Amino acid sequence: MAYVKQYVALLRGVNVGRGNRLAMADLRELVAELGYLAPRTLLNSGNVVFSGPDIPTPDIAVQLQEALVARLGLSSRVIVLTAEDLSAVIAENPLSAAEPSRLLLGFLAADADRASLQEIEGRDWSPEAIVLGEHAVYLWCPNGVAHSPMLDSVSRAARESITTRNWTTALKLQSMLGQTQ
Repeated sequence: MAYVKQYVALLRGVNVGRGNRLAMADLRELVAELGYLAPRTLLNSGNVVFSGPDIPTPDIAVQLQEALVARLGLSSRVIVLTAEDLSAVIAENPLSAAEPSRLLLGFLAADADRASLQEIEGRDWSPEAIVLGEHAVYLWCPNGVAHSPMLDSVSRAARESITTRNWTTALKLQSMLGQTQ
């Protein structure tokens, strides 16, 4: 089986607060045990890039979710993107950010989950902003993410089907994918 694709897996809610603790070395080992090559993690929040066969990303996500539970006893929603998918998300970004840590990219588990965010997108959140793009939801939280009423609404509406990363993290993951063999 040829390893022709590069992927990034985003685990939801890992190492946030006291719950869902996961050592990144364990995550890299798990990904390698599943037969993927060159797993590398970024930060301590469930971001892993790797190479693998050209198979549908939802299949990889399910495989990782099941392995996390079976081998590590950790339940976490996993969203997998190809390198091309992540590049498309970054290229599509309609918002500018003076502070990259306050610009979030929301990755949805399935296109059907987008419907839950359409009503939220239509409301005025000034000075915050939300744009539902083709590949992700873009969230500008100029006063920070901890006290963002818009982000709270998005989280309630999308529940477990969304995971967010800030702009800086997304760019670092894109760079790592460019380096993955």
